[in-house]
Parts: sequence; structure tokens; C-alpha cells
Amino acid sequence: MKFNFIKYTAAIVMTSLILVGCSKNDNDSEPLGPDFSGTYMQKDQMGRPAVNTVFVSADSKDEFNLTVPSQQSAKFQSMFEANLLGLSPAYANDGKNALGQDAAAFTGLLATDVLNVSLDGKTTFYDGVAANTLSGRALADDVITVELLLIFGGEDFTENPTLSDDNVSANDKEFSPKFPYLASPW
Repeated sequence: MKFNFIKYTAAIVMTSLILVGCSKNDNDSEPLGPDFSGTYMQKDQMGRPAVNTVFVSADSKDEFNLTVPSQQSAKFQSMFEANLLGLSPAYANDGKNALGQDAAAFTGLLATDVLNVSLDGKTTFYDGVAANTLSGRALADDVITVELLLIFGGEDFTENPTLSDDNVSANDKEFSPKFPYLASPW
């Protein structure tokens, strides 16, 4: 008798759930897929890794993130330069980086936080050839070490050697030779 009561109760609960889940009209169902209606706002901008993090002062983060890239250099280059000079002794006394850029030229380049892509040349963050620098980014490019070298390394990458390398020389897994090229998970 107790077993029958449990069966009947389970049947009533299941029927109730089915009826509650059914719609009277199939056209009333929610559309499949994401809903793109509404207003969206950009919250963060990170064209070049670590640039926003390092060079934009905390009280200017929201303004920088909402500024279109074509206006960033005019609005933020002086802040970038002040922060670079505060960080790196390599630019003291009119010093330059390995690209031959002084603090003003380098921060003018960085203040427009976009990832450039070369359509007719090599795509790389830096391969030792100044003309190829920041022309895109290959998966294997060590972008943080390149940025550290350009910030702290001076004209020949010898200044501040302890600050000029993240000491991560390779990915922990090989990249795939076919799309999507990412390394396999652990």
C-alpha cells in the first residue's frame, strides 16, 4: 500500500511538471540563441597586452576604455609618457628604446591601444626587425617580454636586465599547425 502511494504521488508530481512546462502555443516559446537587443557598452580595452594595465592611471581607466582608439593618443599620450618616465630609467636623459624611439614617440605609439595587423608583410609583435615591430601578433610571440624590453631595456636591450624579461620563454604545449592553432589542453 505504501509503495502504491509513492508511485501515485510520483505520477502526480511528474504530470504537474509536464503540464507546467508545456506552452499553450508553440509560437510563445523563447527564441533560441543569444538575445542581441538592448544597449551594450564597452567596458575594457586591451588591444596590446598590458598596455592599458600599466600606462593608464587608475582614475582614468573608465575614460580610456570608452575612448575610441583614434582619439586615445591625443587624450592620453602625456599620461602614458609621465607613467613611462616614472617607471623606466632607460628613458632618462633623452634615452631611447631599441626601436630608436624616445619616450614621447614610444608612448604616442602605445597610447593608441590597438593591435595592428600587417596585410602585406610578416605578422609579429617583434622579431628583431624594427620594421616588423607591432605589425600583429603570432601565437608564439612573447609579447610581455617584448614590452618589458621596449620599456626597460634601453637602446640595445642591456639596461635593467632583471626588469626586461618575464622569464617565460615558450608555451607549455606546442601550438597546433592547423586551425585554430591553439595548444591542446593539459
